[in-house]
Amino acid sequence: MQTETRTSEIKTQAQTVLAQVRKVVVGKDRALLSVLATILAGGHILLEDIPGVGKTTMAVAFSKVLGLGYNRVQFTPDVLPSDVTGYSIPDPVTGQLRYQPGAVLCNLFLADELNRATSRTQSALLEAMEEGQVTVDGVAHPIPKPFVVIATQNPTGAAGTQMLPDSQMDRFMIRLSLGYPDQENEKQMVLSRRGQNPMAQLSSILTAENLQAMQQEVANTHVSEIVVDYAVRLIAATRSHDKLLRGASPRATLAIVSLAQALAQLHGRDYVVPRDVQDSFSMAVGHRLLLTTAAQTGGVSADDILEQIVNTVAAPKLN
Repeated sequence: MQTETRTSEIKTQAQTVLAQVRKVVVGKDRALLSVLATILAGGHILLEDIPGVGKTTMAVAFSKVLGLGYNRVQFTPDVLPSDVTGYSIPDPVTGQLRYQPGAVLCNLFLADELNRATSRTQSALLEAMEEGQVTVDGVAHPIPKPFVVIATQNPTGAAGTQMLPDSQMDRFMIRLSLGYPDQENEKQMVLSRRGQNPMAQLSSILTAENLQAMQQEVANTHVSEIVVDYAVRLIAATRSHDKLLRGASPRATLAIVSLAQALAQLHGRDYVVPRDVQDSFSMAVGHRLLLTTAAQTGGVSADDILEQIVNTVAAPKLN
């Protein structure tokens, strides 16, 4: 009974959070749900889209509503790794090196236009994203918990951008594209900004401590062995698909199970069903795949392949 009550509380809190964020991000309910699920699963988010569709606005809104301390770095080619991780400076009194924290030491780090940075600066985020710490001059510095990176990038081919390395792409739990709003939502967006800033209307629903407790509850969500087996079979299908040069990594398997646990809680359940795995598979795997040249020239997308796999790999039936 206590578990059911806690699950109901999480669903209610999540709905309140989403209602707040919708005040500034209009008509993107599915994307907002995906972002919140990823945060609850302890993952990182990559927003890939053209400039001006609300990527940064959404990230800032979530940080405010979730009560998280956040830092933002606008990445350009002259941003250094030390700007992200921090650096050591001599203490004028003791003469010892003193650590000066970098921008990444916060709860929510907004990496704006990450693919405009140099490869060296991009890689400075890897340790932080994977291990929740940064190492400067041989000393490890833990990052406050909870910790989430929301990175934005313009599509490859835009001026001044370069692709993120595969190792970094694999560390993002999901990749989303917001796209243009429809005409009615765009109209509402304009009207809501007449004489006011909708961001000023947002209030903090949670605190960092509340969010950590919710993340722990999500991590404890029941996943049966047959559901885990289903997730593994879906990932295995990407590794043998004839239109893929490279399938998803074991990190992807962990990601879809964690994301499925979060989706279950957001739907008011304390256990994962196959539908949760299917939804998380579609959200968390596409950016980890490498398509064959024939597939790319033939107009086949990663989403097409994922849909085919979901339709062909048999889902288990729960008793």
